[in-house]
Amino acid sequence: MIPHIPHGLPQSPIYKKAMEIFMLSRHISNYLVHDLSGLGPHGEEDPSIYFTGDIVQQSVSLAPEILKAERQTFSEEKHKYAASVNRLANALYKNCERLEGANSNGKEFLPILRTELKKFRKLQRSWLLTL
Repeated sequence: MIPHIPHGLPQSPIYKKAMEIFMLSRHISNYLVHDLSGLGPHGEEDPSIYFTGDIVQQSVSLAPEILKAERQTFSEEKHKYAASVNRLANALYKNCERLEGANSNGKEFLPILRTELKKFRKLQRSWLLTL
């Protein structure tokens, strides 16, 4: 599910970075899920598999929340959505850290996603000043 970009709205750098993070997290999740989907010797599943879905869900929610914040006319509403963006970014970063402990070859790609999240946070700080 890719968020729809309305015509006439300028694409801010933070929105573009959010879309990059979404695409990257989706590809990493697809790669990891194949390694983590197998059952263990006692029939149990790897608990890390749930974090793969979480990173996709959180990253897909970033861009719409950014657009909602930019569309609001009142400062209070803008900051409400900006706080939501901050919570999503923090949760996404923590889930990346959790997945790095998973038993998968794909965990090598997670530092790339975390680096992009750090770049996102830098953009987020300047974006907050413009709201």
